[in-house]
Amino acid sequence: MGRYIDDILQPGERVLYSTNAHWIFFLPAIAGWVVAIAFLVLSRLVAADTSMLLCLSMAAISAIFALYKTATAWFYHWTTETDVTNMRVVHKTGFIKRQTFEMGIDKVESVDVNQSILGRILNYGDVSIFGVGEGNKTIDTIASPLAFRNAITTRPPGT
Repeated sequence: MGRYIDDILQPGERVLYSTNAHWIFFLPAIAGWVVAIAFLVLSRLVAADTSMLLCLSMAAISAIFALYKTATAWFYHWTTETDVTNMRVVHKTGFIKRQTFEMGIDKVESVDVNQSILGRILNYGDVSIFGVGEGNKTIDTIASPLAFRNAITTRPPGT
């Protein structure tokens, strides 16, 4: 499966910037794996059989949760694309049920970036794109939101 943007480029259109969902989407999965490993280690440290079985059960439950969160975060990351071309902004999510947002660069009125303290430290945030007569769209938790905003608002000479 190729990238969505490569399938929809118009003649003379070129990709200026691409970004994706930030790795912070994997944080629940990482936390689940840490808890599963902690219960597994704890099961080796306890002497009683009942406590060991309880710890192993909790490790298995945590591992199943972590595996589910890993798969869903990976699938979201894999099926989400956000690109800026010399003609438009394109955001696509989904695999079977696809949702796309496209706005011509000439219709973009303003671009706002919202970042929390953690978002500033880890370089992720929400980007809101406001269009002239087009409405608005907020793209949540993307990597490098300031670079994405700059790719939209900075026009090279001659365009």
